[in-house]
This record gives sequence, structure tokens and C-alpha cells, in this order.
Amino acid sequence: MNVLQKLLSALHHHLQENASGERRSHSDFGRNVAEKFAKKPPVEEPLQGRKERKAINRGVNAKRLNALHVLTLQPAVNTSVFCFSKPRNFVGRPLTKRKRAEDVMHLAVVACGNRLDETLTMVKSALLFSLKRIMFHIFAEDPLAPQFEKRLNHWPRSISSKFQYRIYPITFSVGNADEWKKLFKPCAAQRLFLPVILKDVDSLLYVDTDVLFLRPMDDIWSFLKSFNSTQLAAMAPEHEVPKIGWYSRFARHPFYGVTGVNSGVMLMNLTRIRSTLFKNSMIPGGLSWEDILHPLYQKYKNHITWGDQDLLNIIFHYNPECLFIFPCQWNYRPDHCMYGSNCKGAEKEGVSILHGNRGVYHDDKQPAFKFPFEDNMFQSLFYPIQTKFLDTVNTLCGRIPQVFLKQIEKTMKKAFDEKVVRHVRHN
Repeated sequence: MNVLQKLLSALHHHLQENASGERRSHSDFGRNVAEKFAKKPPVEEPLQGRKERKAINRGVNAKRLNALHVLTLQPAVNTSVFCFSKPRNFVGRPLTKRKRAEDVMHLAVVACGNRLDETLTMVKSALLFSLKRIMFHIFAEDPLAPQFEKRLNHWPRSISSKFQYRIYPITFSVGNADEWKKLFKPCAAQRLFLPVILKDVDSLLYVDTDVLFLRPMDDIWSFLKSFNSTQLAAMAPEHEVPKIGWYSRFARHPFYGVTGVNSGVMLMNLTRIRSTLFKNSMIPGGLSWEDILHPLYQKYKNHITWGDQDLLNIIFHYNPECLFIFPCQWNYRPDHCMYGSNCKGAEKEGVSILHGNRGVYHDDKQPAFKFPFEDNMFQSLFYPIQTKFLDTVNTLCGRIPQVFLKQIEKTMKKAFDEKVVRHVRHN
């Protein structure tokens, strides 16, 4: 009879004694179990301690030892039900571990029109360096949805094992869907409704399709831990210099701070957003996120130029305590270099997230923003970027290659050390 069978036999015998009215104390039961296991227990040492130490030293199945520890030390709730809670300082560990919610990052993107390839390039850049797994929430027009599914399902196992994805239709919960869809760029207003649609998601990073990650997504995700008790979203300033900023010169509506904020990269605590009443200029009591969007649009629709981004600026103008501002290198755009270099953070640390707005991925006006992202990053990315800036020195942004190269070289060196050097040393 093995150890587990003996243990079950002892437990069955104890339950029979209780049923016949012969109740014993918990300590008596523990001694009874120990006695049934013992052959010749030495006087100087309890059998249970000797068996536990022997089991641990030999690395035997921890489940048996755990069961013995629980049955002899935990009090019974009644005559037939026992508390099988895990001991606090138990040495054994489970063979498999369920992933905690914070081990998965959530990233949302909205794609319409001809943005399939651009979106997939963004997805690939997010996967290239990131450490944690990523759940992608892809909002796409009906014709694009099967194309996304087909392309993503054909990626090699080495890449597909790092992420999951869900594809959603373009939907707007309030107001006229056609108006929302045409508010700015096709479907861009969908981002306003993410807190309403993704009710089971706690936190989320939203990015435009024309975004490239030049360092792990984990690094911007960590800003969530920097939020204070009132902050529920994070964005970068629209501009660093008020004299040449768009909002500070041309806006006909309220906006955040001195230069406004850009919504192309937006980190959100959706749980907080859903539970907050936002101050506004329409009613004194405050409105929930879902309730504020349509009346805000109705009030300012004749004064906004950048659509959903303008509405976000209006919301955070009246609720500045709710917004966390991250530095410009986390949303680096042509505006930061085409009028001269004006993002000091990028000059010092390099670009962390490249945002190719103004259509720079679709023309040749700013070739410095065109990074190749293929499966083998060391052949198709690390070496080509060293020489590509020789062809861009005649452009304003191409004259400051260190801004584009510094962070990605640092990131790729770290990735090379982790994935190649350490692997070779290990083998």
C-alpha cells in the first residue's frame, strides 16, 4: 500500500469513528494518522518531520506531502468537510502557473480603408521587443476583418505565441454612426468608445495605425503605475513650443494646457474612466464618459478640426487632474523635427514610439520615419538603419539621425544580449 492509499484509509477510518459518535480532538486525529504511517517511529524525532524532510530532500511529489501537512495541521470545519488551504511557507511549487491579469498587456487599434499593412507593421513592431504577452483589440471595417484574420493566423509560431487578438466591427453606441465615422479620418472616432465597448478590460494602450514601437511596449505600459489617485489617462503634448503649436494658435474650442495633447498614443485606465463623472460646460453635476461624448460633439462640431482628438482636449481641459502627461519621445511626430528639433527628451534618450502622422508613411516627404520591420530584426532593421540616414540628410528630420537611432540601438542591443548572447552562453 503506498503512502496516499494509507492516508486515505486513515481518513476513512476517522470519518467512521465520528459517525459512530466517537469524536476526537484535532490533535488526536493528527497523532492517529501519524501512528498509522509509522513502522518503528524513533523516540527522538517525530515521524512526520522525518518524512517531510526526506520527501523534500529527494524531490518527491509535493502533492502527497501537502495533503499530509493539511490533514494533520488544519482544523476540520465539520465531521465531513476539511479545509484544504495551502500552507503559507510550504516548499513545493505547482508545475504550472496561471498567468496573472497584469502579465498581459492590452493594445487597441482602429483600421479602416487601406490601413491593413500599416496596422500589421505596427503590430509586428509591438511584438518585436515586448516582454509580456499582448492582447490586440483590432477594430476594423467589415472588408478588412477577414484579411486581418488570414494574415495574423499565418504568422509563424515563434511570433503568434506572443499574442492573442480579437477583431471587432466599427460601432458607435450613441449618436449618428455615419457622423462619427466621418468625424475626422475614417473611423478614428471609434477610440472614444473603447471604455464603453471593452467593459471587461481594465487598462489599455490605444495607438493609431501609423505608429511604430522602437522599444518594448512594457515600458510605456509601466506608466500606469505612475498614475496618482485621480489620473485615468495619459497622452503627450501636441507640441513643445507654444509659438508654433496648432492649438495655441488656431483652436476655437477649449483644449488641455498650453499646447493641447495628441491622442495618437493614449494610455487608459478604463475602469477609472467608466466610474468617473466628468466636469463640463453643459451641466453642473458632471457626466459619465458614455453620456458626455454625444452632447459634447453636438456643442462643438462646428468648431473642431481634428475630430475626436479635439473632443478629448475639451474633456481634459475641464478635468486636467485626470490626465497624466508623458514626454514627447513617447509620441514622436514630424512636428518635432520638421521645424527644427524641439523634443529634448528624444535628443537625450532617443525616440521610444514613432508616430508617422501627416501621411509620412505614404509619401517621401519624411523618409526618416520609414523603418523596415521584418521577421529577422538584426538583418532587416539593425544594419539598414545605420545607412538609411545617408539618404535622408537633405530633409529636416533626417539631419538629426541620433534622435531616431539612439533608443532603438539601445533596445536592440539589449534584445541581442538577451536572446542571442545569453542563449549561446547557456548552450
